[in-house]
Amino acid sequence: MSRSNLKNHKRIVVKIGSNVIASRERGLDETRMEEIACEISEMRRCGATLFIVSSGAILCGAKAMGLTDFPETLPMKQAAAAVGQSCLMWAYERLFIRHQIKVAQILLTRNDLSNKNRYLNARNTLLALLNNKILPIINENDTVATEEIKFGDNDALAGQVTGLVNATLLVILSDVDGLYTEDPRKNKKAERIFVVERVTRKIEMMAGKTGYIGGTGGMASKVATAKKVAASGVTTLILNGTRPGMMKQAFQGEELGTLFLPKVVL
Repeated sequence: MSRSNLKNHKRIVVKIGSNVIASRERGLDETRMEEIACEISEMRRCGATLFIVSSGAILCGAKAMGLTDFPETLPMKQAAAAVGQSCLMWAYERLFIRHQIKVAQILLTRNDLSNKNRYLNARNTLLALLNNKILPIINENDTVATEEIKFGDNDALAGQVTGLVNATLLVILSDVDGLYTEDPRKNKKAERIFVVERVTRKIEMMAGKTGYIGGTGGMASKVATAKKVAASGVTTLILNGTRPGMMKQAFQGEELGTLFLPKVVL
């Protein structure tokens, strides 16, 4: 599949990683968030329906609380998430309103999608927002999620959301350029994998060697999500979200990131 075919997808989930838009030292990077908002706005104008899964609440909250270290205990993580989530949504609301786009906050736990009634309620809410041209911004409900009911990371949540809304493309914005044969931060000879036709054990081992600083996910998590959604016919594209214009350039056909092809669903 050529990158130029990406523009044919009309229902897309975009997952934004913590390190793309926030850090413990600086808090939210609103310049980067504005660049992403511009790209999302342009994709909507071209006829795509989008759903955002955004990390960053805990990092943002840690900065707002003046914490010098990333919170370690569950209560402190939940406290940071509570503070950071409001900051995160306030920033998204201000940035998207410049593009005449209204946003809505959706917070989920694994229980919400494993229970049939809750699943249908979440789906109906998202579709109602869609019908009213409102952009859903989804995150895990970290303030109440314990280890027993957590998705684990927002890569897994984004994968669940693709099924929830029948999306055909999942774009994962990370702070690396894609999947490499080795960790490119440690091995300058590491080569980027441009296309993955099938997630094999070899691919999974490559993902396990790729470093990821911050957040709760890593390349292994992203590859696992890509493998899972591929079984349902969903394409996944991992891009470096810290670089401006990456989504736009990829949708114009440039060989950016790593593209995971879907299985053919008969």
